[in-house]
Formats: sequence, C-alpha cells, structure tokens
Amino acid sequence: MNRPRSSALLALTLVLIAVGLLVLNLAGYLGPIQSLALRPFGAVQGWIYSRVAAVRSLLTAPGDVPALREENDRLRAQVSELEQEVIALREQASEADILAALLGYARGRPENRYLAVNVIGRDVSPFIRSIWIGRGSDAGLLRGMPVVTERGLVGRLAEVHATVARVQLITDPATEVNVQLQTSRSDGALRAQVNGELWVDLIDQTAEVPPGDLVLTSGLGGAYPSEVPVGQVLTVRQRDFDLFQQAVIQPSVDFENLDIVLVITNFQPLQLTPEVP
Repeated sequence: MNRPRSSALLALTLVLIAVGLLVLNLAGYLGPIQSLALRPFGAVQGWIYSRVAAVRSLLTAPGDVPALREENDRLRAQVSELEQEVIALREQASEADILAALLGYARGRPENRYLAVNVIGRDVSPFIRSIWIGRGSDAGLLRGMPVVTERGLVGRLAEVHATVARVQLITDPATEVNVQLQTSRSDGALRAQVNGELWVDLIDQTAEVPPGDLVLTSGLGGAYPSEVPVGQVLTVRQRDFDLFQQAVIQPSVDFENLDIVLVITNFQPLQLTPEVP
C-alpha cells in the first residue's frame, strides 16, 4: 500500500513541477537560465560540426582537385582569349584613328593623290635612317615619290621593288631638303646631322627667325612638293662673321612611331641619281 501511494505522490510531484516550469517558461522567467544552460552545449555542437566538415572536405578533396584544375585551365584559356581580343581591338582603334587623320590631311590637299601604306620594317644602321613599306612597283610606286603623314614630311622612296619599297627619311644624313621659313619666307637647306639633329643652313643673315617658326618645303629643286610641314625652329645660331645663319628644328613627324604613311603618287620628282651598288 505504501509503495503505490509513494509512486503516485512522486508522479503528482513531477507533474506539478513540469506544470510550474511550463508556466515560468511562458512567463519568460526561465530565459536567462536556458541561455546559461545551453551555452556549453552550443560550444560543443560547434566544435563537433567543424570537425565533421573538415573530415568531409578531406574525404571529398581528392575527387575535386582534378575538376578544379580543369576549371582553372579553362578560365585561364578564356582570360587569354579575352586579352588577345582587347589587344586586337586597341590596335584596330589606333589604326582607325591614324587613317582618319591621314584622310583628313588628304582631303585638305585635293590636288594630290595618295596611297596609304603600312610600315613593315626599319633599317637598324645608325648611318642610314629609312623605313620599309609594304607596297611597291606592283601598286604603281616609283622611286623618288614623296612620303608624308598628316603631321608633315617623312622622306621619299629611295628603293622600289615589286611588293616593298624603302623610304629614305629626312633624318638621314645623306638627305637634303629645300625649305622655307614661314615668317620671313627665307629659303634654306635642311640637313640631318649624325647625332639625329635637324639643321636648316643657308638662311639669310638679315632674316628674322623666331623660335617656334614653322619650316615648310619650298618646292625648289623639284624633289618635294611645296608647303609640306617639316618642323619648327628650336634655336637659332647667328654670328656676325658668318655669311648665313643656322636653325635647329624639331621635326613635325614622330619618326619613332610611324605605322602608316601616305605616298604622293601623282607627284613627278626630278630623276634621282643612280645609287652606287
């Protein structure tokens, strides 16, 4: 009799405790106690989860490495292709800008006919300054034809073959160009020095040559058409006991960055002297 009564009393006590805890929980009084009790369980659960994730990654890594390497190679190939496309687009844009400038120059001088030609090579000798272009006699080019850009005079054709031609630059020491100073209209002779400087000699002593004065081809001698820009005066050398004064000029053309040039095909130059073989 005592044992069943004790069991019933214990069960009633547990029910009352459970009901009391439920009431306290609903009232919010057990929140701090729950947080304090669950804190160590949360830390243990996080530690167990991290270890399980590490083991899972270790077990699946051998199968993922080849796939990752393949994906990496594919992405690298795509990046390389995109870089090549960007380079090609930049080259096309640069070439389009050059051609537009050359077209503007040609339209400003409708009396001439021009052929736009790509530069395909340069002479490396310090004593011969010239470039090679990718058209020749098959395109109607002749020895002596002037070569220009939208900025000014480049030189003239010194050798012409079937599909290529060599342009002797005005920076070549063997070149001489008859020029005229824009302000004073005085004539002179442009000669390149071995060190690369361009000098205008034979300028009349009475002529005023201000720095920045534009130098143009004069057309004298028949080697080049007139009024083609050559450069601008940097400094002037004038001495009382000299017959003439000299001027150092900055060329209009950037000879280090020639990509496309214009050959004036309807200009008939005087016959050049034969080259010594």
